[in-house]
Amino acid sequence: MDSRNKDLVSIKSKYILKQIFQLLLHKKFLKIINYNKNLQNRLDLSIKDYKEYEQVIIEVDIDKAEFNLDGIENYFLYNKIFDKSYFHIYFDGNKEEIKRPYITLYEKVKKVKIIIDYEIKSFENLFYGCEKITKINFIKFSRKDITNMKNMFEKCLFLEKLNLSNFNTDNVIDMSYMFYKCSSLKELILSNFNTNNVVNMSYMFNGCIRLKELNLSNFNTNNVVNMSYMFNECIRLKELNLSNFNTNREVNMSYMFSECSSLEVLNIINFNTNKVTKLIGIFSSCFALKNIFCNDTIIKKFFERYKIKYKTIEKSHV
Repeated sequence: MDSRNKDLVSIKSKYILKQIFQLLLHKKFLKIINYNKNLQNRLDLSIKDYKEYEQVIIEVDIDKAEFNLDGIENYFLYNKIFDKSYFHIYFDGNKEEIKRPYITLYEKVKKVKIIIDYEIKSFENLFYGCEKITKINFIKFSRKDITNMKNMFEKCLFLEKLNLSNFNTDNVIDMSYMFYKCSSLKELILSNFNTNNVVNMSYMFNGCIRLKELNLSNFNTNNVVNMSYMFNECIRLKELNLSNFNTNREVNMSYMFSECSSLEVLNIINFNTNKVTKLIGIFSSCFALKNIFCNDTIIKKFFERYKIKYKTIEKSHV
């Protein structure tokens, strides 16, 4: 390993380059660089390496079997977020970069590689409405500064499996509508999600009608204030364990489980609804509910008021 690569490993691990970027803003430091060519070259190489290190690399598979969209453009990346300066697109392993986020009716493209530069801080609407994507593979995702994933995969109608185990969500605040109407999604892996800073989870899994299992045991909901419609229309879920959910700050739970018509077992043993102001329709059309692990007084009164048949199981029996 040459000296430059050794330095790069050290720089990456300690994020020293971020400090360099901050220092570059100061005029005194810029004057020093201007008189030192070696330092200029070294910084140029380090900055280039840092930018590449902070890139997100994604591959998507495209299904064009039924190309019935209006017009001739089939988007694989939501056009409103696309910026030619910060997104690099390659078709089917070609080295030639394509400066547009769509394929046309006449192009035979099956796989698209997308490289997103470090300048992009939000993934809101990233794949929104990309109906022809059948597979999304996040090859590289080391970023820690993404704060918004709202609507990120909304209406990816042909997506059947999504493995996000290598996602870095340490600083994400908004996950609302993230998987909204992913109606073909059968498998969703969120095992390494860090949700410590998330405030909004409303509509997050709404309309995931083919999901039969959902493991959220690693979720931290300490800061979440909105879970409205979170699992609405998850019609194939039979069991949902939310025993790790902390709802002490929760304000809105309206229609949270509505239309979960196959849901039989629900563990909400640690739910606290003291601050909740909206509970309307929370269990609307949950016709199959048999066992509810629950200790919350307000929710129990809610069952009694609306004459919902249920069986509560105290904490000591869980």
